[in-house]
Amino acid sequence: MDRGFFITLQAVRRQLAAMPSDLYWLRLIHYQTRKLFSAEPLWTGFQLCGGGMIRFLRIRNREGFDVYIRPHAGNRNAGYILVDLDLAAPSTMAAMRAEGHEPCVVVQTSTGRLQAWVHVSPDPLEARLATAIGRDLAHTYGADMASADWCHLGRLAGFTNRKPTRRQPTGDAPWVRLVHAQPQLATNRSLLMAAAQRRLNELLSPSFPTPAPTEAIGPPIQPAAAAAVYQRFLERLRIPQRFPQPDWSIVDLWIAKQLLRRRTPPAQVQTILRLGSPGFPRRHGQPDDYLARTLRRAALELANTRFSWRPGAPCVQPCCDP
Repeated sequence: MDRGFFITLQAVRRQLAAMPSDLYWLRLIHYQTRKLFSAEPLWTGFQLCGGGMIRFLRIRNREGFDVYIRPHAGNRNAGYILVDLDLAAPSTMAAMRAEGHEPCVVVQTSTGRLQAWVHVSPDPLEARLATAIGRDLAHTYGADMASADWCHLGRLAGFTNRKPTRRQPTGDAPWVRLVHAQPQLATNRSLLMAAAQRRLNELLSPSFPTPAPTEAIGPPIQPAAAAAVYQRFLERLRIPQRFPQPDWSIVDLWIAKQLLRRRTPPAQVQTILRLGSPGFPRRHGQPDDYLARTLRRAALELANTRFSWRPGAPCVQPCCDP
């Protein structure tokens, strides 16, 4: 008798039973190469809980593949919102229940790191509304904002977390444990959805101001403060953890978008990038032109997100890796 097989089987069955869906999107991603295992992505709960499938996933997991999943509803969200609680406070789960945001599933991905699935709707949601709800929940509970989108995947319980930085003192990979599993809709889901919809309506309103990259407004920012702001957003976006050798031009663009979204004057955004971006100007022969182009692109991408975002557009980060 393979005791590990039955522990995994029970964990998978309990997790899927607590977040029922007609189909699930499955992804196997190698911890070292980040390559996807070539396999059919869509499965029913019955198929995933079969003995042959569990054995297949356990073998791939031992080979270094992490196992991710989410309920699937085509180009819409299936009604489940992932809240990625990296280094969660002990009181977070109690706070979520007290606010009527009870998770139907809570998974411990490694020591102190939790992923909570909140069932906010029995029917599929528009992608942008689900993303807005995810961001509201992430902001409220100090979760990872980079994981707050409509199509993010979470870990499937019963397998090991192969990420090297999550290894236990013994060197073993930690098990992804199922902490809580109970099929339920969040009590205050209506208020949560209404608040997110109001915010979306404001963003989609024709009167909503779009930042102008060439507009210089506001007092100058001091060099030390500019560098500190850049560093703060590096940590908030978890750039060092996610990308050991990042392309700093891409990181500059991401941070510029974050700053413009918060109404930071474009002149200050340029100063923050100039003084905070590592090694700036690096190999840029015309730093001022580079900064202007970065802000123009950031503003354009923000405008496209607000006014012409397509629910079927693919995720930038298809899975989370806590």
